[in-house]
Formats: sequence, C-alpha cells, structure tokens
Amino acid sequence: MTRRDTPPDQLSPADAEAELAALAAEIAAADIAYHQNDAPELSDAEYDALRRRNAAIEAAFPDLKRADSPSEAPPGAAPAAGFAKSRHGTPMLSLDNAFNAAEFLEFTKTIRRFLKLGEDAVLRFVGEPKIDGLSVNLTYEHGRFVRGATRGDGTVGEDITRNLETLGDLPRELPAPFPDSIEIRGEVFMTKADFIAFRDDQARLHEEREQRRERGEKVGPEIRIPANPRNAAAGSLRQLDPEVTARRPLKLFAYAQGASSTPVADTHSDYLAALQRWGFDVNPLSAPLTDETEAEAFQAKLAERRAGLDYDIDGVVYKLDSLDWQRRLGFVGRTPRWAIAWKFPAEQATTVLLEIQIQVGRTGALTPRAVMQPVNVGGVMVQHATLHNEDEVARKDVRVGDTVVLQRAGDVIPQIVSVVPDKRPADSQPWQPPARCPACGSHAVRPEGEVVRRCTGGLICPAQTVERLKHFASRNAMDIEGLGEENIVALHDAGLVKSPADIFRLAEHAEVLRGWEGWGKGAKTSKKVANLLAAIEDRRSPPLERFIFALGIRRIGAQNAKLLARHYHDVAHWRDKMLAAAATVGSEEREELGSIQGIGPAIATELVEFFKEPRNLAALDDLTAQAPPRPAESFGDSGSPFAGKAVVFTGTLELTSRDEAEAIAERLGAKVTKSVSRKTDFVVVGADAGSKAKKAAELGVRTLTEAEWRAMALEQG
Repeated sequence: MTRRDTPPDQLSPADAEAELAALAAEIAAADIAYHQNDAPELSDAEYDALRRRNAAIEAAFPDLKRADSPSEAPPGAAPAAGFAKSRHGTPMLSLDNAFNAAEFLEFTKTIRRFLKLGEDAVLRFVGEPKIDGLSVNLTYEHGRFVRGATRGDGTVGEDITRNLETLGDLPRELPAPFPDSIEIRGEVFMTKADFIAFRDDQARLHEEREQRRERGEKVGPEIRIPANPRNAAAGSLRQLDPEVTARRPLKLFAYAQGASSTPVADTHSDYLAALQRWGFDVNPLSAPLTDETEAEAFQAKLAERRAGLDYDIDGVVYKLDSLDWQRRLGFVGRTPRWAIAWKFPAEQATTVLLEIQIQVGRTGALTPRAVMQPVNVGGVMVQHATLHNEDEVARKDVRVGDTVVLQRAGDVIPQIVSVVPDKRPADSQPWQPPARCPACGSHAVRPEGEVVRRCTGGLICPAQTVERLKHFASRNAMDIEGLGEENIVALHDAGLVKSPADIFRLAEHAEVLRGWEGWGKGAKTSKKVANLLAAIEDRRSPPLERFIFALGIRRIGAQNAKLLARHYHDVAHWRDKMLAAAATVGSEEREELGSIQGIGPAIATELVEFFKEPRNLAALDDLTAQAPPRPAESFGDSGSPFAGKAVVFTGTLELTSRDEAEAIAERLGAKVTKSVSRKTDFVVVGADAGSKAKKAAELGVRTLTEAEWRAMALEQG
C-alpha cells in the first residue's frame, strides 16, 4: 500500500508519477490563491511541504519530471487584471527551505563543494527574519523613486507605484551617493496590533452593510474581512484606488538588491547599511553571523522571540555575506545557491471533512481531494487538502463527515494526518473510488501494479483536453493573459477551442464571443473580447522554449524546454532532428539528444514517442503554422570563444568544482553536454580522464587542460 510519506526512493515509478501529478496541480492552485487572490487555501508550512516533497521525488526520479513541474518556476502568479505590468530588471527568485539544523548544514556543505572550499573555511552569513508580507520591487533612477511593483511571477509584476507612494516608510529620494539606477527589494507588512484593529473595523463595516441590505437599502461592494496580517497587507497594497491604500496601516522593511547600474557594497551587511543610510527601515533583528554555529543559535533565539514580535515571521533567511561569493555561486533553476529560508515548526488543527471530490488531470489520473470546513491553522484559513490516491484514503480510513487532524509542520506529509474516531458519525461509510470518470463517464480503471486510477476516455475526455489547454495558456507556458481556467472551459464547451492551434483562430469567432452573456453586451464586456484577442495575438510568435514547454510533452519541464531550445535553436531544426531520432534507434540524432546535459534517457524516450505519434505531429504543425516560435536567443556572452559551442568536461578538476565550471561555461554561451561526439567542440580534460578523453582524440575533437580552459574563460570575465 502506497503512503504519501513513503521515502521517495521506495516509491515505484507509477506511484512517483501519480504523486508528482497531484503535487503539480495543488501547487499551481495554491500559487494563484496566495499571490494573485490574496486568499491562500494552504498554510505556508503545508505549501512548503508540497514543494519539498515534489523536489525529493524529482531527485529520486529525474526522468519523471513533469512539463508543469513546480521546481521549474518560483512561487508566484501572473499579474492580475486591473494593473499594468512591470518587468523586473533581475528576477525576484524564490528560496529553498530548510526545516532543521541538518538541512541547514547540508546547505553550507553544498556551498563549500561548489566553491571548492575546505571544511575549515569560514562562511559568514546575515540572518534576517522572514516577514510574512507582500514582496515589492522598488526602482530608483538618479536617486528618485520612479516605479514599484509586486513580485508577480518573479519576472513580471503588477505596477503599484501610486499605492506605494502612500507609504510613509518609503523614501522618495535617496541621499548621495547612489547608483544611477537601482532596484531595491522589500516586504510590505501590517503589524499584529494594526491588523486586529483593521480586521475589527472591517467586521463592523461588514455588519453595517448587511443591516442596510436587510432593510432593502442600497449597499456598496462586499466588505472583505482578511484572515491574517499577510492577506490584509497584500489586499491593501493591491487596491485599484490608492486612496484606499493610504488609509491602511502598512509598513516596509527593505532587505535586498535587484539590478544596479554600479556596485553598492562588497558584503550584504554593508548593503543593508547603505539601505539605512538612504532612509529605508531595515529589520533591526537582522544580524551578521560569523559561522554556522552562530546561525543555529540565532534560529533558536528568534524562535523563542517569535510569538512576542509585533509582526508575523515564519522563519529566518540566511544569506552568504560575501557578494563576490554570491555571484560565483549563482542560481540553480530559479533559486539562489547562496541563501536559504530556515522555517519554524508549525501547528495542528482539527476540522470536519465535508466532501471528497475527484480531480481529473491531463493524463487522466483521478486524484481525490478533501473539502473541509474552513479552519484557521496558525493564522491561515485552510479548506482543501489533497488525499493523493485511493490507497492513502483507505490507509487513513478517511470518510465524509469525519473530524480530521491537519498538520502544518513542514516535515510531515500528508496534510491530513489522521481522523478522530470518537467523533465519527454513526452512519458513516468507507469511501469508494469512482468506477467512472466524473468528467466524461468513461470507465475509470486502475492498472495492475499502479496506484493511480485513470480515465479511459483519452481524447474524448473533456477534462484531459481542458487540462492540456490550461497548461498551454498558463503563465510558464504561452502566458496568454485573460485565458484563464474559466474562459478555457467556456471556449472548449462551446466547441470553439479543441486544440492549442484553435486558440489562434479565435478571432474568426469574435462576433460569437461578443454575443455571449458577460462577454460582449456593453462597452466593458466588449472590451474583454478585444483584450483577449489582443493578448492571443501578442503570443503569436512565442520564444521557442515557451513553445516547447507549452506542448505539454510528458517530462519536459520549463528548464528542459530551455535546454532543447538552446541546443536546436529553431523549431524546424528541432522537428527534423526529433523525427530522425524517432526513425532510427542508435542514430546520430538520437545520440545527440541523449548527450544534452539535463536530458536523460527517459526524457529522450518521451520526446521520441511524441514524434512517433502522427496526431501529435499534425497538432504540432498546425500550431507552428498559427504561432511560429522565434528562434532561441543567444545565451551568455556572444563574443566568447565558447558561445554556441558544445563543451564536455571529463576527469577531476583541481582548481574549481565541476558544477562551477559548467555554470561558467553556460554563462559564456556554451552548450554543456554529457558525451563526446563529432558535434562536440571542446573537451576539458581534468585529472584521471577516461573514455571521453580517448574518444575526443579518436574523433579529432579539440581538448583543453583545466588551465587552458580557465585562461580562455577568464579572458571573457
């Protein structure tokens, strides 16, 4: 029987695949609820637990990484309607999490390995309380505040400049010296005392509104009563009317730097001092820490003080103090190697399970989902929780009507820990998995040896088709504004959109859309149709990596799509190479595909299988005709001798770690691959090099010693 807390390396491939599907769906829904709607359905600890579980399974089964893998993008959501977009100069990235001292120490070991430091090398950190508020990006030009934005999806946020200008803590001008242009990151929050007063005031206004409504009087918009200080701060800062924001008790702590025209400091400590010199409030509890031991003591100290602070924190962020080492370490995916958030343990709560719903995924997987009476778990209202699969429901004997225990601790999964037997209704019955798909009525079967029950409807199942279309239009794929889940369902049900290419033919049905209720009656809704068609037109020539990711090929996440785009450059070349790889086992094209760093055998197999299917090829060609993607942009330094070149590292490097060498090569525009072929341009040979060096000699591929490689690389640095 499969358990959600089963160690990843003990899962079967089928179980791992099913769990990754459930995790991707829940994390995506949680991102929208938290970042765009300011109404989280999961606690922070529950959300962190989902991401950790996802990362652990992907590490154990790298070839099962999904096209919509949460690890390929930081937490966030696309900007909401009503706000202009603002692109950040450098992305606002997410942080990896630690939940205990052992995980924090593993983080420090990773730093030492990457930088090739000895065990005795001193790592100095800065510890900063992790405020539970709304992250903002503040742009200053020539010392004057010119623009402010929310985090958004990490790359593009909502322009909330006018709202931010109402904050008394925000400096309008910086005293010299300052860079000509700089982005300053901070957190807008509401203190606990201010939140309680604000919440009580909102509750009073809500009660008065209801009384007027009952008397038949005209009432204004619905009064929202925030669940916690974070929701109150986010909702206040994202008001369309800045005068509303001005009346809210908001505060700002600055803590990080984005893009800057010139360096500000050599250490993060000095950068925080610069922020204070410019008039920003910096959290007074932030502290320089000389080593890991001090960091552990600092964590324990803040955990004790947490309840007595006047604002919510859910952990401590530890940043390597040296900015030079930060630059060398860089990022892995969308997270920095030089910082981590060490989260505090969390809490439990009980509530009643009202219903077990079934969600149908893109691959037909049927996932049970708990709908519960909303409950406040450590300040966050929780209403839904995944039940993962039918074995998990049976193992815990979870039934409708049960009182269940929810666990917030980040290292305990699943969210529903247990039921309370003494409170079980007398007439309760064990839950039975559905025999038919709730979306199309087709038989739902559980293949032998698998944990997931699947719909057999395939292409006739609207849920699977709709889920594929949702993925295609999603923010990490084609990012078509206005084409959210509700609109996709409506367009699909009306028969207007059955395939991705149909989206780009929607203009042919503009008159039909304008006749729909809520779409075209009146100037405002007529504008909705115009805006949607304009957004679709704006994506008619997408970047190749987004195009590939949007296809939803199994196991092709955003990062793998980027690797493929960089390697094959344009869609026609990629298509031809994939067809050749699919045609002949062991062909040069198949070998080339498997040699791309990050593309494992299972991923290569999925690509080949995709191109073997005539319907897939027809859909790809139809889509390419409607939305031809742009060739991949050059990556890294185009003037480098390694730009566009295939580079292989072999043997033991003495002067730097393999990870850092590969990261440098990629920054210089190289395509780092795993195996040597006639298409390899350079092989960097370290100590004890083996078969790869021998094959390079046989093929006449140029080899470089580590010293020669470093000399050529440093010429570009």
